[in-house]
Amino acid sequence: MKIDIITLFPEMFGGVFGDSIIKRAIDKKILEINFTQLRDFAFDKHKQVDDSPFGGGSGMVLKPEPMYRAVRAVLKNSEENLSKKIIITDPSGKVFNQSKAKELAKFDRLVFICGHYEGFDARIYDLADEIISIGDYVLTGGELPAMVIIDSVARMLPNVLGSAESAETDSFFNGILGFPQYTRPREFEGKFVPDVLLSGNHAEIKKWREEQAIKITKLRRPDLIK
Repeated sequence: MKIDIITLFPEMFGGVFGDSIIKRAIDKKILEINFTQLRDFAFDKHKQVDDSPFGGGSGMVLKPEPMYRAVRAVLKNSEENLSKKIIITDPSGKVFNQSKAKELAKFDRLVFICGHYEGFDARIYDLADEIISIGDYVLTGGELPAMVIIDSVARMLPNVLGSAESAETDSFFNGILGFPQYTRPREFEGKFVPDVLLSGNHAEIKKWREEQAIKITKLRRPDLIK
């Protein structure tokens, strides 16, 4: 999968994508991530990409011309036979979830448009195929939501995780929370690993895990059961 990120702050992504699973996916060429600096597509010598809003109000709004130029440049050499989706990360979008992560993982290419300041000129939204939010709160920019979405999507790609089953046992993969996990020691401060997990009976272990997943979901996220 190829991912393009249009942003004013590409350096924000270094720590997140330079370690752990995402880095390994990049090293194995399962994932390719490219950054486009929005200021490179400004018209003036000061590289201005924002301006005060018509009608008054506080803050600055991202101008449409640089963003259109940036998106068109990113897509200029796009192969027509590859599936792609342009995404704006924005609080006004539909809230991201595991189902959406699995859906996005099927695309060959994703393009993220990250806003900043007081948001976008409304005409910029026409560039996007989809607007996605990561929750009902406001951040300083779209970079953090893009990181969250990319990390979640990358886990769904073949051969990114050590085991294909790893993603399938994640919370929300099948619409409910994950089952409880245990490791050594068998006993810790009077708390024991359930006997069924030590039984070697895989059918019983599977049944127990399914029951526990439903139990935890009812307790912590009853809205998912509904």
